[in-house]
Amino acid sequence: MPLSHAKIWKAVDNLARREGLTPSGLARRAGLDATSFNPSKRHGPGDPPRPRWPSTESLTRILEVTGVSLGQFAALAEDDAPAALPLLGLAQAGFDGFFDDAGLPTGDGWEQTELPRAGDTLFSLRISGDSMVPLYREGDRVIVDQAAGEVRRGDRVVVRTLAGETLAKEILSLTARTVTLGSINPAYPPRVLNRRDLHWMARILWVSQ
Repeated sequence: MPLSHAKIWKAVDNLARREGLTPSGLARRAGLDATSFNPSKRHGPGDPPRPRWPSTESLTRILEVTGVSLGQFAALAEDDAPAALPLLGLAQAGFDGFFDDAGLPTGDGWEQTELPRAGDTLFSLRISGDSMVPLYREGDRVIVDQAAGEVRRGDRVVVRTLAGETLAKEILSLTARTVTLGSINPAYPPRVLNRRDLHWMARILWVSQ
């Protein structure tokens, strides 16, 4: 089956990730311009935007430097690795060269933020109340993962108690017996809960506002 525009670029991204590189890093390794695989290069002007495809030469080069066959590259187009977004520090974002005229990421220096992949331990909850204002507001949706690893002080979490109460809070402190949960809204005092009274506690990964 022919590879679509989206799947070709998905394969490029997955190959870069497999090599421990950003798309820009993969391009540099192959001796290409660092911006060759940037998200801003994947569509041209128009309404809707016109798809742009990587050149045959650029694909040949990345296959050569990574030792990947054409068949393996095609398989990467079907690999459901977590999606990734370009990542840049706010301080760096103030400098020229990181955004094109349309405000899209371009140039070198971008890292990647991986988005969570759907799974049995990943779910979304809608915020109610104002205890976490202005961080989370009524109606915001948070993505929670019960397999995101051990929670720590400073993590934003969703906690469900054995009594059936579900809370979105920040961990202020943890001991073997208790957890102290704080709210962003100063109108709500911290709460100390016995860990034996918790059904589960899971880290918040993302919020949709």
